[in-house]
Formats: sequence, structure tokens, C-alpha cells
Amino acid sequence: MERGDDEEVRLTGLLVEGDREAAERLVELTYRRTYGLLIRLCDGDAETAAELTQETYRRAWAGLAGFSGRARFSTWLYRIAHTTFLNHARRPRLLQPLEDEVAAVAAHPGPAPEQEAGEKEAARRLRRAVAALPDALRFCVAARYWGELPAREIALAEGVSEVAVRKRLRKAMALLAGALAEV
Repeated sequence: MERGDDEEVRLTGLLVEGDREAAERLVELTYRRTYGLLIRLCDGDAETAAELTQETYRRAWAGLAGFSGRARFSTWLYRIAHTTFLNHARRPRLLQPLEDEVAAVAAHPGPAPEQEAGEKEAARRLRRAVAALPDALRFCVAARYWGELPAREIALAEGVSEVAVRKRLRKAMALLAGALAEV
């Protein structure tokens, strides 16, 4: 077990006892990776990712009694983040005024529009393909590649072996390759 893992276990124990400083330290340890997972799931939408990150922590604190300790706190948190994103993605969208979009584009000069459009479309296709995967495969892909969790942690969170996680990842990659090749 790494030093960071030891600290996470210690802080989680203190958090369960109601230690506010432990909660703040756990946020410091996990925020960057949790936000990173969500910003990838949100196709780079920083505002939505930040809102979903806050919602993830709100749900984690509210559901702390359900934390069994089988997996690391950060792994449990990534599962909550993934579920929070899925709930968000299933909600009906509100229309955004065109003026907001135009102002946002004008304020941020960047790559050529054609290049940016191509990159955004590729990211959208990938996100749609990942979203179409069965839940167990989708979580494994998101946790491994967007959440940067090792197979061991995913296995603990899912209650399966590391070999099962690797098989799920191989199956998911094959399905994704097929789905992306069709486009």
C-alpha cells in the first residue's frame, strides 16, 4: 500500500467519525482526479464538470453511512461521480441562448474552427460510444482511462477480480473500436 493510500484510509476513518478537517483533506486529495474524470465525461465543459464535481461530493457526504470500506474512498467517490454524470446526461437539456455561445467563442481564440470542430466531433463520438456500453463496461472504461484508477481498485469497487476487470476492458475496447469504425 502506498503512502497516499495510508493517508486516505486514515482520513476516511476520521471522516466517518465526523472530523471536518479530514473531509477537507480528502477533498484536496481527490478533487483533481474526480474533476478530471467529469470534465472528460462532459466533453471539456468546465462549468458542468465543476457543478457535477460539487454534486458528487454532496452525494458522497450524504451517503457516507453507505461507505463500506471495501474499496478506497477515492474509488467509491469515482463511482458516485460516474453515476452523477449519468443522471445529468439523462436530464432534459435547457436551451442555451445563441448569444452566450457566440460570446464564448469570441472570447477564446484558439485552434482553427475546422480543427476544433473535428476534435469536438471525435470526442462526442467517443463519449456516445462509451455511453452506449453496458454499465459494467462503461464504468470500467471511465474509471480506468478517465479516472486513472488501477484495475485493482476497479475490481474492489465492482466486487470482481482484476482479471474480470481486464476482460471487461478488452471487451469494451473491442466494442468501442467497432462502434467508432462504423461512423
